[in-house]
Parts: sequence; C-alpha cells; structure tokens
Amino acid sequence: MTYINTTTARKIASSALIACAAFAACAQDAAQPRLPTLPLTLGMYVIQAEVAQTPEEQATGMMFRRTMGASEGMLFVDERPGTRCFWMHNTLIPLTAAFIADDGRIVNLADMAPQTDDSHCSAEPVRFVLEMPQGWFAKRGFAAGARLRGTPFKP
Repeated sequence: MTYINTTTARKIASSALIACAAFAACAQDAAQPRLPTLPLTLGMYVIQAEVAQTPEEQATGMMFRRTMGASEGMLFVDERPGTRCFWMHNTLIPLTAAFIADDGRIVNLADMAPQTDDSHCSAEPVRFVLEMPQGWFAKRGFAAGARLRGTPFKP
C-alpha cells in the first residue's frame, strides 16, 4: 500500500483536472474529419450532405465542429426504420434535425440547442435524419410533409 499525504493527493487531483480540461479544449479545437458527401434537393435548394453510416460516424456526428456551411448538412443513415432520437452532447452549433421517411418525406423537424442532452425523436419509424443549421428549413418555408430528393430516397 502506498501512502500519499493530503497535499500530494490534492496536487495530483488538480493536475489531472487541468489535463482533462486541456484535453477537452484540444478535442474541441481538433478538426473533425469530413465524411463523403452527396447532393440532396429540397424544392429548388441543393444540400451537400455528409453521410454518417457507421456507428462511429453516427456517434460523433457534428460534435466539436465550430462551423457549418449554409447549405451543408449531415445525413444519418440506418439500415432499418426505427424511432431515432438525437441530442447535442458536445455539439457546438445549433441544429435542426429532419426525421425523414424512406420516400424522402420529412416526418417531423426538431430544433436542438447546442451542448444539451435533451432528446429529440422521430414521430414515426425512420431510416434517415438530416441535420442542418438551425432554422434552415423554417427560413425556406419547409415543414413536415416536404419531400427531399436524392439517391438514398425511394421515389
């Protein structure tokens, strides 16, 4: 058994806390790798959507990113329809999630606040979720029922 006095223990704990804070700050500044993109259309608008397919890509999503282009998004793709829920842990940009049916129909939209763990879920089982800068859909007059077009969606 090793004995550490209280002062030494406090110094070690303080150093560990500083290291953790430094790591978190570095992680936030680290550029997230861009994923392959594909074009999606909604009305007359073209969206360049990064495609998150693997569990690792989906778990990371938009975490730690500080910027996002006005017509850029991230499309999460699952093999089977299910209730999909999203939150904004370590996500720094306010986003709107569009929960999308197989035919490209927007089932529901959810505005999500940065760095929160509030859960935002699909109103029905879906395979696709598209994250866009918050307000993107509303500013262009799109709501539930609008239909996206692109290779992932069945006509």
